[in-house]
Amino acid sequence: MIAPVYEQLARQLSRPNRITFTKINVDHQQELAKVYGVTAMPTFIVFEKGRPVSTVRGANPSKLSEVVRKLASEASKAGNDVSGESSGSGGAWLGANVPKGYSDVTDQVDVQGLDLLNRDTEVGTVKALFETSKPSGLNDSKEKGKGKEKGGESADWVESDTDEQLMLYIPFQSKLKIHSLHITSLPPSSEDEAPMRPKTIQLYTNRPHVLGFEEAEDITAVQTMELRPEDWDSKTGTAKVDLRFVKFQNVTSLVIFFVDGEGTSDKLRVDRIRILGDAGEKRDMGKLEKIGDEPGE
Repeated sequence: MIAPVYEQLARQLSRPNRITFTKINVDHQQELAKVYGVTAMPTFIVFEKGRPVSTVRGANPSKLSEVVRKLASEASKAGNDVSGESSGSGGAWLGANVPKGYSDVTDQVDVQGLDLLNRDTEVGTVKALFETSKPSGLNDSKEKGKGKEKGGESADWVESDTDEQLMLYIPFQSKLKIHSLHITSLPPSSEDEAPMRPKTIQLYTNRPHVLGFEEAEDITAVQTMELRPEDWDSKTGTAKVDLRFVKFQNVTSLVIFFVDGEGTSDKLRVDRIRILGDAGEKRDMGKLEKIGDEPGE
């Protein structure tokens, strides 16, 4: 009865290099059990900065959940700074706080299977969207949003090519329950032809491959949303997109269709995407077949 609760807490609240869940076999680690006074099974010990701060003895799911979530909340608060930025999975940059009870599951993206249609090949690659680093455009105080110079993979954002539309295919390593998305798109600079931020977005789940633009028009989206100018955080350039949670259970892949943008430019820009929710069982990825020259091309 207690084991499923422990596993769920481990999936939801693990933070690499910050919060780690582990088990020991007391028959094989008798000296360690003696040091920490483990005399009954199960016993859960919470450590902070190398010292035990709380102990839960016996199968008490509510008490275990309470002490672990308290520690996770304190760790999350310690990782946030005044600008609204925070650390996600693996210390990844986040443009907004993680919703309570969920975690950053962006590390479950199968980056080798990513695909992005209508990408300007002179800017960044599709993998730039899931880089763990802070967008370079936020580091440029004089020309906020400009970021790294264009040229192959040097830019850490993507732009559309022939028009303002982008079609992104995201396969996952696990079955996910997706609560929300964080989409970062830095504001246009003073240039006349500066790319726009996304406005209308359509989502499709559990597709075996990327959708064509005409194909997407013939399929009813799982959810369609329209971002307003006030949805974008002024400091991080990030919009939080809440999903209809019941429609995003057991998700093995996600297609994001950026339909249009806020403005009149023919270009659309996206810097980062973060996925928030719960990660379930690992998928059997099977044998991957190569399509095209390079993933995401």
